[in-house]
Amino acid sequence: MGDTHTMTTDQIILFALFGGVFVFLLWGRFRYDIVAFSALLLGVILGVVPAKQAFSGFGHPATIVVALVLVVSAGLVRSGAILLITRTLIDSSRRVFGHIAIMGGVGAVLSAFMNNVAALALLMPVDIATARKAGRLPAATLMPLSFATILGGMITLIGTPPNIIIAGIRQDQLGESFAMFDFAPVGGVTALAGLLFVALIGWRLIPGSGDDARSDATDLSEAVYVAELTLPQESKRVGQRLRDLNDAADEAGVQIMGLVRDGRRMFGSARDVALKAGDAIVLEALPEALDEFRASENLDFADDRRMTLLEAADQGLSLLEVVVTETSRINGKSAQAIGLAWRQRTVLMGISRRGRRIKDRLRRTEVQTGDILLLLVPTETAEDVVQWLGCLPLADRGLAVTENKKIWPAVGIFVAAVLAASFGLVDLTVALGVVVTAYVLARIVPLQEIYDHVEWPVVVLLGSMIPLGAALEAAGGTQLIAGWLTDLTAGQPAWVALTLLMVVTMTLSDVLNNAATAIVAAPVGIQMARTLGVDPDPFLMAVAVAASCAFLTPIGHKNNTLILGPGGYRFGDYWRMGLPLEILVVAVSIPTILVVWPL
Repeated sequence: MGDTHTMTTDQIILFALFGGVFVFLLWGRFRYDIVAFSALLLGVILGVVPAKQAFSGFGHPATIVVALVLVVSAGLVRSGAILLITRTLIDSSRRVFGHIAIMGGVGAVLSAFMNNVAALALLMPVDIATARKAGRLPAATLMPLSFATILGGMITLIGTPPNIIIAGIRQDQLGESFAMFDFAPVGGVTALAGLLFVALIGWRLIPGSGDDARSDATDLSEAVYVAELTLPQESKRVGQRLRDLNDAADEAGVQIMGLVRDGRRMFGSARDVALKAGDAIVLEALPEALDEFRASENLDFADDRRMTLLEAADQGLSLLEVVVTETSRINGKSAQAIGLAWRQRTVLMGISRRGRRIKDRLRRTEVQTGDILLLLVPTETAEDVVQWLGCLPLADRGLAVTENKKIWPAVGIFVAAVLAASFGLVDLTVALGVVVTAYVLARIVPLQEIYDHVEWPVVVLLGSMIPLGAALEAAGGTQLIAGWLTDLTAGQPAWVALTLLMVVTMTLSDVLNNAATAIVAAPVGIQMARTLGVDPDPFLMAVAVAASCAFLTPIGHKNNTLILGPGGYRFGDYWRMGLPLEILVVAVSIPTILVVWPL
């Protein structure tokens, strides 16, 4: 069975398709949903996925639950329930490890019952605001918070897509799903161990986050922006040289980088150029310094057209800092391309992209995930602009959107549904469907917003990968992989095979989407258990934990990508805390699995 020569044509095609999917996901040029959907269509055309089953993945309970959990998350957020919890528990005078333990604990509990990304998106602004008040770098606490929300997802069936997928695969192959809290013993113990590590030791391993990284370095906790200010017609600086502005710039704490004239950027040579009205001066500065320099030199925010749009604002202007997420409208586009100025009367003042220079005109610069944008917006439409962009505001959120009257109905409906599903009174998919319907009827989630909260790329990824996974299973492909892994541990006790499966799954999850990893690894786990003649459940639990634990790179999990910009991290910072954490997870979860789910 472990012999490669016996591979059938179908197996070869399917392995090639999965190989292609992995390569394209690693390359990152095309979004994962397009990659998976194209692979599914290719599979149908090449005859390895039966045409009748081509779109069965979209009706699979796992896909539907993932979509419903996102809407339920949005309802809990909008009702103000989450904000109430965070506001009452956070105190900026705590020591770092105490702050991480409490913030991480709240994050882990929230992630167990709502989408991980939503839990982090809620807590991140609170964490950054607390760091600023305490005069320390957010770098020390943001990565621990991200890791805690990932760990918390392992505790329940709805906490993270891999758990939902694994329960679905168990239903398909073994005739029974996992219940709501079946993951809790292993997931809970592992999450607790991980949280303790992150709070006590882990955060000290992040570069530049030791106890000494305090208020003297506090300016780093603010994003430094590349920005442009324009010389007005009546400016006293017209005719002077660019270098004549240096003293005023030093005074305001601003660094002059160059000049833009008629759409052309001039850098080194620009120092001796005589300034003309309409020239844009390119600067690097903190938001406050930028404003001080603009006021002292009577410079304009941007060209006249954009300012006239803004000056019609009734309640004045606000400066907003927002983080770009993977699903933001502006991600991969420029401010000009999405019509930020004319659609939303908003001017892009600056972009903060840690460690990388921005070479284009600001309005034409393609924005990336993790960038922090400095926006000048009419105060009255600030909330709407953030929502339209789909970015996360960095300041502590106001209470404008949350409707406190709906806290208890929102929580009550959700808790009732979770209990009903846990006691097997009603199927989980149906229970969540009821919650979503109740939220819409009670106006906790506005009807027109309901589909905005579903992360369609994830739904398409799952809908496409599930039939491909089933085809690989039917063609005997998972049996082959299981055979290779079992052969590697031949003659060893079953727990060695369990550990190997866990390490392989974890490594895959660090570079691929965790849902895609679970779809491939879960059937392999079941097959390995059959080959060894043991119970498949411990193997499924190992896959569940391993698929969730992606801590080595910023691309392994969306939460890690989200903190990249605001925390000022580099790609190589993650593994310093992530590697010991992954080793700890394996060391803690394998014995726990063997106790709770004996072979």
